[in-house]
Amino acid sequence: MSIFDEAARLERENSPFALAHIIESHGSTPRHSGQMIVRSDGKIIGTIGGGMIERVVIAEAVDAIDERKARVVQGRMARSGEDAVGSDCGGTMRVFIDVHGLRPRLILLGAGHVNRAVATAAAPLGFAIFVADTFAGSLDPDHFPPGTKLVEKESFSAACESIRLQADDFVLIATNSQDKEALDYCIGKPLRYLGLLASRRKILVFTQALRDQGVAEEELRRLNAPVGLDLGAETPEEIAISILAEVLMVKRQTSGGRMRDTLYPRRGKLAVIRGAGDIATGIAIRLFQSGFRVLMLDVAKPTAIRRSVAFAQAAFDGQTSVEGVVARLAPDVRTAMGAISRGEIPLLVDPEAAFLDEIKPRFLIDAILAKINLGTRKDMAPITIALGPGFTAGVDCDAVIETNRGHYLGRVIEDGPAQANTGIPGEVAGHSDRRVVRAPCSGVLHCQVALGDLVLEGQLLGQVGETPVLAPLGGMVRGLLHDGLSVTEGFKIGDIDPRGAKADYLSISDKARAVAGGVLEAMLSLDRKRPL
Repeated sequence: MSIFDEAARLERENSPFALAHIIESHGSTPRHSGQMIVRSDGKIIGTIGGGMIERVVIAEAVDAIDERKARVVQGRMARSGEDAVGSDCGGTMRVFIDVHGLRPRLILLGAGHVNRAVATAAAPLGFAIFVADTFAGSLDPDHFPPGTKLVEKESFSAACESIRLQADDFVLIATNSQDKEALDYCIGKPLRYLGLLASRRKILVFTQALRDQGVAEEELRRLNAPVGLDLGAETPEEIAISILAEVLMVKRQTSGGRMRDTLYPRRGKLAVIRGAGDIATGIAIRLFQSGFRVLMLDVAKPTAIRRSVAFAQAAFDGQTSVEGVVARLAPDVRTAMGAISRGEIPLLVDPEAAFLDEIKPRFLIDAILAKINLGTRKDMAPITIALGPGFTAGVDCDAVIETNRGHYLGRVIEDGPAQANTGIPGEVAGHSDRRVVRAPCSGVLHCQVALGDLVLEGQLLGQVGETPVLAPLGGMVRGLLHDGLSVTEGFKIGDIDPRGAKADYLSISDKARAVAGGVLEAMLSLDRKRPL
């Protein structure tokens, strides 16, 4: 058997391998032409001449498989110097390494009419297709394209065990009578895609049952149900196109939609929020839960102190979760739109809102809460809303939301400004300004406590430079600036809740919820007055 016959076999089996091919050779080298297959475990078929150069190529090939990326390796048959491989022949060799057998797996649980149509339609799309069922009669090879792997087991759980589900798998459940068993097995797995073909009533029953079983809302949001895009599909073949359109949307990390309209998702439901602190996060979650698509903009190193309930933390950690909603740091607009399509809230580092021309949202919300306008203009979006002092409705935005605690908190103002900044923090358990921790000097903050810690009055919270920061009163550390940030004297770096253990540092505040309600009201009201 030639190495090309072996390569064809591995490709059919979707077994990852690299093909190493000598593309250039000068002087004394083990070989001047040749090919070699390298498996992911380092085992080889064929040779490029053996010796040290072959060892180097094998190691590079294994790395190429892991990284799923082709490369060119250059080696000199010498013991020292650039590209030396540790031999004495004196020649040079260049080897091209290409990676194969890495098709994503489409796993169809159930071999009914729809999944047969899905398998047929998916055959030219570059998937390795698996079909599992508990009834042998449903797995007639004539019903499926060549190369489909058919799996018969006594249960769908056993079938999934046999297939060994992986993180990059696309899984579609369409078993009819055994959907819940298959869903129970798959729901907690870190799959690329999980879809369920079922009626809306069945989906509601299943999702409630999963909640009762303790499945987190975050996991439920990852379930694509009802499955597919809304194409008005009725026949198995039409439904298959609808499902595969959604699968490809996830695979390519795109938002879908009609290309003639936009590259981005439902522009009429797209809201961009400037700022990602705790108030902005409360707004984002309220809008997200109300069916809006949300994208947030902030600086590279946000100074939010209530970090446990602020999506700004994603700027440091890559992703964060607040009340079951996931925010993810995105490097560019395309990636951000992919996150939106997966049911996440992307965070872009864009303090100047330079991406707005590319995003083109229906709504822009300034939730920076700087008490001054840092550059938001009324013409930045069809509908602009701003929070608190520093803005005048009708001048630099369409509506201002009152942020001052009291009777008017959350009020929508469509003409004029919000109340002036009092400079006095809200009162908690009889304490106002005293509960705020401020930097004693300029320097870099180094924290000695964490969010949620209980502290005593005068306890060391950290240092700014070499200067200690002490707790102004006893209670719970509800807010704390991210460790390692540079601050100026007097800058707000923390917040102590005098209620102590009774305080809640993991939930969105009452103020954030009230302001979020005002934002939602303003959006719906203005949207009604200004149809697309």
